[in-house]
Amino acid sequence: MILNGKASTPDIPDYWEQAKVELMKRDRILKKLIPQFGDLHLVGRSDPFNTLARSIIGQQISVKAAETVWQKFLLVCPKCLPTQVLKAGTENLAACGLSKRKAEYIMDLAEHFKAKLLHVNKWSEMADEEVIAELIQIRGIGRWTAEMFLIFNLRRPNVFPLDDMGLIKGISINYFSGEPVSRSDAREVSANWEPWRTVATWYLWRSLDPVPVEY
Repeated sequence: MILNGKASTPDIPDYWEQAKVELMKRDRILKKLIPQFGDLHLVGRSDPFNTLARSIIGQQISVKAAETVWQKFLLVCPKCLPTQVLKAGTENLAACGLSKRKAEYIMDLAEHFKAKLLHVNKWSEMADEEVIAELIQIRGIGRWTAEMFLIFNLRRPNVFPLDDMGLIKGISINYFSGEPVSRSDAREVSANWEPWRTVATWYLWRSLDPVPVEY
């Protein structure tokens, strides 16, 4: 794809370079922040089940803890397929370091995929809120997990995960000198980022942890 006279490579979201330019023009914080990370960019995962399972594992635990559990999970389900998860069962999943509830959530997710209860092949054409509405019908998937899916799998450009602790912390540190930030404060800051809120969010994550997280 050609964007602004330059060919974009397949692994870089086709909107990324344009978003960086526009965000640096209109936001004084991002103008300083974005250049610090050179050619780094959002790296997504192409497999929907893999993305959702990893997001469930990462709920409410640190990035480091989530990675440890994920690696143990892959020993039980090397290809992270719904059939492997269902064959493993709840007890074997819990033995990877998952809570019993999270193990049940991943089992339920696998059941949804195996039974073809989701419009997986249509997600790329559906609006953000339509995808979220379908995903949150699955046990263990709330809005935050659905938004991580929009960012890391569908790579949508304008997702603003207001329930993400890292994002709120990034806004607090970069825009409010570390003071507490309300949801309305965060929304006000993000209004200047549209339609590239995913990109701004990604750079605020990087301001806290320079190593990109993948879901």
